[in-house]
Amino acid sequence: MASLSFISPPSLSSSRHVSSIANLLLRSSKPLNLSTHCRPLSVHARVSTLTQDDLKKLAADKAVEYVKSGMVLGLGTGSTAAFVVAKIGELLKTNQLTDIVGIPTSKRTEEQARSLGIPLSVLDDHPHLDLAIDGADEVDPDLNLVKGRGGALLREKMVEAASDKFVVVVDDTKLVDGLGGSGLAMPVEVVQFCWKYNLVRLQELFKEEGCEAKLRLEGDGKPYVTDNSNYIVDLYFKTPIKDGLAAGKEISAFEGVVEHGLFLDMATAVIIAGKDGIDIKNK
Repeated sequence: MASLSFISPPSLSSSRHVSSIANLLLRSSKPLNLSTHCRPLSVHARVSTLTQDDLKKLAADKAVEYVKSGMVLGLGTGSTAAFVVAKIGELLKTNQLTDIVGIPTSKRTEEQARSLGIPLSVLDDHPHLDLAIDGADEVDPDLNLVKGRGGALLREKMVEAASDKFVVVVDDTKLVDGLGGSGLAMPVEVVQFCWKYNLVRLQELFKEEGCEAKLRLEGDGKPYVTDNSNYIVDLYFKTPIKDGLAAGKEISAFEGVVEHGLFLDMATAVIIAGKDGIDIKNK
């Protein structure tokens, strides 16, 4: 007997095909000829594996199991975190959760949470959080992270550093052997004043890793502006960062750098969704 693990049901078109064949046989007025010359009919229902969004939702639902009534929660930013916020809103609406206060990490998360009726506040009023849940762009074997490709790295780091527990939700495409290893952006938030000066310094800092620094742009070619009215310089590495802790300190030492996307020794647990199911890694 075949076993299915996280596999979607047969497509609707395949189901209709099977039903049509069955109805045709039932309506037939002639007896069926089951001679040896007739090949047996076999119908193969097509199944598809879970999409990346399906995996994100699985990880998000698992993360929300950490949420208890009465908590002050850090609400992350990004496509995976949006599934978390949606689930929390659903549980509040059905009274499965009560007395939740959310601290959003971006304007767009704030808008989503308000639309779902999640009570919100800010760090000034709740400087101590019970739990933060957010996604990540990269996760290394030591549960260090790259975050901020969605542009919210400063507020994310502030909220998540203030939390007793920080649970990260990802699909297995975000796993890397070393930070920067995906070849995708590692963001650095910089003040607008003399941004190019810092871009050049950042690229020079990581020349041994073959780093290329680029100012993040909007679709219209204008600089991307964060919720904090800053720019983002994205660093693209040809080889992983050798020493994340040292790199973070050197980046932060530059005048005009506001924050970087290396989230080091911050995650309490990482929930990873893959084709074989859910894996949870704890510190």
